[in-house]
Amino acid sequence: MITKYMKTLAVFLLAASLTSPVLGQDDAKTLDQLLEMIESSAISESTESRKREADFKSDQRKQAQALKSAQNTKVSEEKRSDRLEKKIKDNDIQIAKLREQRDKRLGSLKELFGHLTGAAGDIRANIDQSIVSAQISGRTESLDDLIAKMSSDTSLPSIEEIESLWFEQQREMIESARIVKFDRSVVMANGEQVEMEVVRVGTYNLLADGLYLEYNPESGLVSELPRQPSGHSSGASSLQEASSGFTMVGLDPSGPFGGGLLRALINTPTLVERWHFGGIVGYVITGVFVVAILLALYRFIVLSGMSRKVAAQLKAGTSDAGNPLGRVLQVAADNPKLDAEALELKLHEAVLKERPDIESGLNLLKVISMVAPLMGLLGTVTGMIITFQMITLFGAGDPKAMAGGISQALITTVLGLCVAIPTVLMHTLVNGKAQKILHVLEEQSAGIVAGSVEGR
Repeated sequence: MITKYMKTLAVFLLAASLTSPVLGQDDAKTLDQLLEMIESSAISESTESRKREADFKSDQRKQAQALKSAQNTKVSEEKRSDRLEKKIKDNDIQIAKLREQRDKRLGSLKELFGHLTGAAGDIRANIDQSIVSAQISGRTESLDDLIAKMSSDTSLPSIEEIESLWFEQQREMIESARIVKFDRSVVMANGEQVEMEVVRVGTYNLLADGLYLEYNPESGLVSELPRQPSGHSSGASSLQEASSGFTMVGLDPSGPFGGGLLRALINTPTLVERWHFGGIVGYVITGVFVVAILLALYRFIVLSGMSRKVAAQLKAGTSDAGNPLGRVLQVAADNPKLDAEALELKLHEAVLKERPDIESGLNLLKVISMVAPLMGLLGTVTGMIITFQMITLFGAGDPKAMAGGISQALITTVLGLCVAIPTVLMHTLVNGKAQKILHVLEEQSAGIVAGSVEGR
């Protein structure tokens, strides 16, 4: 019994110790104090519970009110959406009726405005690209306004605005037959911008200080052609200095607005630029060609001198060791008592000794003539691999760029053929010289053997 009472007392003490910080009291020292503390704690907890319950019910009422307000707003907005949709449908019907009414009132003017819009668009495109715009700017503003009004549902162009279309077309035709001088800033090839007197020849070309210029419609800039046509600068200068009469000058009327060939000239590489397109393989082929030319010239000079000495030896009565024929004849003179077969072998041996010096370098020329096309093919295959790698990375959407890569790859093939063909010709020429000398040596050897046989 006492043990049970002590356990109950321990529980109350533990409860009192937990609630004492809340009540701000000291620890109970007697059973009466403990009882009072437990009673006070129970009352406090009951008060807090009722307060929390009241707060929860208040929040629940507020949420219910908010939900009801949101539902009312949703119903209101749905009704508003229905009203707006009905209004849009009514407006569409009204617009269709007004358009039908407008089309009936316009009558044949609608077709006229369609033709005028197309004509104004064509003329505007021509004016944008024309070099006349380099002198007279802002010519398309009235055409833009005219096109906008003819395409509008709420406005119509005036007679004056329609007449501006005819005016701009007539002005373009008149300017195409005039040669005019005007001051204009020109972007030079080095990037410097200079004020110059520019000569406009119709709608074909722009000239300044003997230079041909180009007009960029997108930026509105007039710039010097990076590459000028050769042999025509004097005529361009004479035209700029002339004030009347006729002047000889080269013009380029090609293309829709002139200057087509001059623009193509900029993109056409020179022979030196094409040679550089060959890359390392092209440089090696060129080096091999230089070696072939030097070797062919050297051997041709040597064989020409040797041929002259052999020809002189044929006319001389005594053998001279300074030429191949003299050395072969010296062998016959040094062995007068040999029989015909032994003498023939001796002379054949002497001719064989002379052959390497006579045919020196011919095999190298032949090898170069065969290797050069193979090197060109190697460069082409390498270039094609690079081109297809670029197509893999960037796609084949630009045929011009793809064709340019293939064209550069074929340069090495052209270089290889250009080296092989003259090398074959040089080898044929030099080899002919060498074979002619060997033929003389063999002929004279056979003659000596025949004379020896007849003498016995």
